[in-house]
Amino acid sequence: MKKIFIPFFCMLAMIFASCERFLDTENYTQKNTSNYPKTLADAKQVVTGIYNNLSVVNANPQFSFFMAAQLAGDDRLGGGGANDQILQATDLLMNYTPATRSRFWSDRYAGIQRANTAIATLPDCEGFDSDEQKNQMIGEAFFLRAFYYYELASMFENIPLFTEPVAANLPQASPDEVWGRICLDLKTAAGLMASRKTSPSEAGHADKYTAEAMLARAFLFYTGFYRKSEVLLSDGTALTKSEVISAIDDCVNNSGYSLVSDFRNLWAYTNRLTVNDYNYTKGVAGVNGLPLSYAENDQAINPESMFAIKYSKLADWETTIGYSNGFALFFGVRGGQAQENTFPFGQGWGAGMVSPGLWNEWKASEPNDLRREASICDVRAELDPYGYQTGAAGWADFIQETDYLDKKLSPVSSRKSDGTGYTETFEQEMYSYASVNFQLSNIHDLILIRFADVLLMQAELKEDAAPINRVRARAGLPPLSGYSLPALQNERRWELANEGVRWNDIRRWHIAEDALEKQTNVKIYISGKADVNKSWGGGYKARYRATRGFFPIPEEEIALSEGVYKQNEGWTGADYSSWK
Repeated sequence: MKKIFIPFFCMLAMIFASCERFLDTENYTQKNTSNYPKTLADAKQVVTGIYNNLSVVNANPQFSFFMAAQLAGDDRLGGGGANDQILQATDLLMNYTPATRSRFWSDRYAGIQRANTAIATLPDCEGFDSDEQKNQMIGEAFFLRAFYYYELASMFENIPLFTEPVAANLPQASPDEVWGRICLDLKTAAGLMASRKTSPSEAGHADKYTAEAMLARAFLFYTGFYRKSEVLLSDGTALTKSEVISAIDDCVNNSGYSLVSDFRNLWAYTNRLTVNDYNYTKGVAGVNGLPLSYAENDQAINPESMFAIKYSKLADWETTIGYSNGFALFFGVRGGQAQENTFPFGQGWGAGMVSPGLWNEWKASEPNDLRREASICDVRAELDPYGYQTGAAGWADFIQETDYLDKKLSPVSSRKSDGTGYTETFEQEMYSYASVNFQLSNIHDLILIRFADVLLMQAELKEDAAPINRVRARAGLPPLSGYSLPALQNERRWELANEGVRWNDIRRWHIAEDALEKQTNVKIYISGKADVNKSWGGGYKARYRATRGFFPIPEEEIALSEGVYKQNEGWTGADYSSWK
């Protein structure tokens, strides 16, 4: 079984129920912060509860920031079926229903309140093995609070800022206040945690270097998007670019994280059960001359993965659906086709088909870049006899289908060891499932921060081509002769394609309007028939200009606040109902 860090969910949900809906002050439990946590065991449960919030969102990934960052950007379309309007609306920067993102808002604030509780109470807990252990756990709480606020601030901008475990009807804070808190929390986390990477036994936990990497990500977004040179932290001090460079240098030089030897080994289609049956990888030697081999085979620790959501085969439909990788399910091949038609890519809901623009621009810019075919499946070239109109009854309503499928986050199948056909996911055999269900058996990691991203942030902060060339060398590409922002932008787009970082990149570089508009009129299929991509509300550029890429505050939260919260601009009359 893969190691997970999300037990105790039901108990913790009861413990913290009274502070997870901020505008509801009734105390539902007897256990509260006056008597819990007190012991080391309590402290571990509290920290586990904060991590659990990462996986809670997997139960409804279509509402999450990670999904929005995939679909709202310029490299993936909405996709899904006729009833999956939320996916298409996200791509089009249109509204689906007033309650569309209420669940994500409340889930992430629940995680923040758990972090607030930990930060307030862990210093007084007894029984820690050492001060280092106590500081590590408190640092992880600061990191997770910052991570959750990063997602909320990136999605909604105008959000209330809670730093104490109390229920209150606080007004929305300014972006400067929120980002000042995010960066201070990350700086605090890095200062508290020991100078060592997460051990294999703690896989899934953040460490000092994860906090430094996230600090760079937050600094780059805030200073870029808001055109600032530094961040005024919540304690009144300023976070400067030179400080962030020192942090990212420490991460690169001392963390112990490293690039996987071959880019293809990062992705699940190179797993040991699939690699020798997939034509793209069969018999292929990596750039180091060794056979391709998935970095996570048999629960192995990926040396490039710095922060990832871990999953477990214990997922069920009742209380633990979040233990499975719901994002993989959403990005799976839609249509209910025979597994051999789409091998090695598994079934799902068809979200996020890759825009032809990414494939074509990448090919024109770097025609010899192995990462393109390693990241994107050219359906016509690889998946014969894939059928655009051969879905089972009720499945042929595929919206915004393209000729290109993401390989990185999709489900991956394998041939059954008994020779009777194909598994729905390779995990079913690798981890010996007693019963199978393709909706619950995707359990490979969802990587949120990896070392290649850190190198590219270092290059951008220092305006230095050397870290870019380390990434390019891994892909077998020649080095750049010098640094330039356009070269850095391309490298991030290619290396990190479809990993959820492009959305905030194009926003902070102020190139989003033109990048998004290129999606108009690209070739797509609607229910198997060739068509071109359309846009609503005046077009992609107009919708971005109206919203600046921020989504609407959930109307339910505005109502609960009794008018204290104000709606974001650009969302009046911006409703999407269906693809017509």
